[in-house]
Amino acid sequence: MKGLAAGIGVVFLSPILIAGTGMMLASSADAVQSSGSFSSCSTDIDTGKVAEQVTKILDGASAKDVHVEGLDLPAEQVPNAQTIVAAGLSLDVPKKGQIIALATAMQESRLRNLNYGDRDSLGLFQQRPSQGWGSAQQIRDPVYASEQFYKHLLKVDGWQQMTVTQAAQAVQKSGLPDAYAQWENLATALQEAIAKTFPGGNDKDGKDADQGKQASPGTTGCAPGQDGSGFGRIPEGSVPKGYKIPKDADPRARKAITWAMQQLGTLYQWGGSCTNAHGPDPMGRCDCSSLMQQAYAHAGVTLTRTTYTQVNEGKAVSPAQLKPGDLIFSRGAAARPEHVGMYMGEGLVIEAPRTTKPVRITPIKDWTILAARRVL
Repeated sequence: MKGLAAGIGVVFLSPILIAGTGMMLASSADAVQSSGSFSSCSTDIDTGKVAEQVTKILDGASAKDVHVEGLDLPAEQVPNAQTIVAAGLSLDVPKKGQIIALATAMQESRLRNLNYGDRDSLGLFQQRPSQGWGSAQQIRDPVYASEQFYKHLLKVDGWQQMTVTQAAQAVQKSGLPDAYAQWENLATALQEAIAKTFPGGNDKDGKDADQGKQASPGTTGCAPGQDGSGFGRIPEGSVPKGYKIPKDADPRARKAITWAMQQLGTLYQWGGSCTNAHGPDPMGRCDCSSLMQQAYAHAGVTLTRTTYTQVNEGKAVSPAQLKPGDLIFSRGAAARPEHVGMYMGEGLVIEAPRTTKPVRITPIKDWTILAARRVL
C-alpha cells in the first residue's frame, strides 16, 4: 500500500509541481493563513454533491467542467487530497485520521503544494524545515509530507477522542487553533469519495467513520445553543439566565453541579482545598481540581486530588458525546493537562479558572478540550 501513495504522487502531482509553480507564486500567502479565512462554519456544504463531483474528476472528467463546493482549484486540489488519503491508507490510519489530515491541509495550504509560507513553511501542511519536519525538498514531496503528518498525529495521546480541530492543532501548533473546524465537512466528503476508489478503502475502521462525522459541541462554534454561545456574555460568578440542569442528568451529576454552582463567585486559590470557599481562610477556597473533587464528594463520589490524576478517573469519552457531570481537560497535554472543569449541559462548563478569577461558568466553545472523562 505504501507504493500506492508514492504512485499517486508520481501520476498526479509531478505535473503540478512543474505547471503550477507560477500560479502558486502569484497567489497571496495571506490567503493561506489569514485570520479572516475562518469566517463561518461550513455545515451547509452538500457533502453528497461534493462526493459526486470529486468522483467525476477521479474518473477523468476535466476540472474545468466540474465545480466542487469549497474547492477553487479542483484540478490541483483533488489529486493532492487523493495523495493524502492514499498515504493514510498505506499507514493504516483510520478514517478520522484521514479527515483530520485533509482538514489540516485545507486550512494550511488550501490543498496546494505551496513553495512558500510563513517563515520557512512549505508544502501541503506548511511544515517547516527549521522545526525538524525534513528538508525543503522532502516537505515539497506530497507523499512525504502526508506521511510525516500522520506519523506525528499517531503520536498524539488520545487523538481519536479529540475533535478534528483539537487533533490538528496538537500536530500543527497553529496560531489559529480553531480554524481547522471549518473544513471538517468538506474533508469528510473528500475522504469518502476518494477512499472508495481504493481496494478496501471504505472498509477501514467502520466504527471510526461515524465518530469522524460528529461535530464537537465545544470547539467549532458551529452549533449555537449547544456550545453555550446562545447565552451571550456570562458575567463572572453568575448563572446564565435560562440555564437549568438538564432533566436527564444523572442524579449524582446533578448534585455535583448544584454544589459547584454554590461556589460561584469565590476566588480561585492554587492548592486550596475547596472545603470552605466562602470562608476567611484562602486555603479553604477552590482551585480547578479541588472544585471537582469536592463537588463529587458531596454527591458521594470519590475523586483524586489533582488534574494530573483526575484525567485518569472513570472512562474516556468523546468531546462530542459529553453529558452533564463529565470532566473536561485543557491546557498542557492530553496525558498531563493543567486545567479541569465540569460540563453542565447546555454547552456550559463550571470552573475555577486561575489566580484572581472567581469560580465561574463559561461556554464550552471557549475551551480547547484535550480529554474528557466520565466518572459516574
